Amino acid sequence: MLLKIASVFASSTMATWLQRIIRTRASSFPPTTPKLLPHHSSPSSSRFFSKSTQYIVKVGIPEFLTGIGNGVESHVAKLESELGDFQKLLVTRTLKLKKLGIPCKHRKLILKYAHKYRLGLWRPRAEPMKA
Repeated sequence: MLLKIASVFASSTMATWLQRIIRTRASSFPPTTPKLLPHHSSPSSSRFFSKSTQYIVKVGIPEFLTGIGNGVESHVAKLESELGDFQKLLVTRTLKLKKLGIPCKHRKLILKYAHKYRLGLWRPRAEPMKA
């Protein structure tokens, strides 16, 4: 549109003025198609994650409790015999765990990590192989 206006003016000084305005305005706006960088070329992509963590593919009650740690893995046999299924452990409430004789701190840890697991925020890590 501004180019049409510039062509209408007969005066060369006015036309050069309009061309300068058009150039400065065009350079001040961002390009219409953003340039995307490859994921590996961004400087912050490798800053915090130097190695990829490996997670257990199939998670059961023993893997879940050993992933929590802090002595919770001592209740594996009790929970497997009473609940039997990992999905039941994920929806178990604190009163059921209390009736099974699990101490308060361990109940809190189990329920906290079960909630995180359901939301997809936490998974038990695979044990690194030591040679």
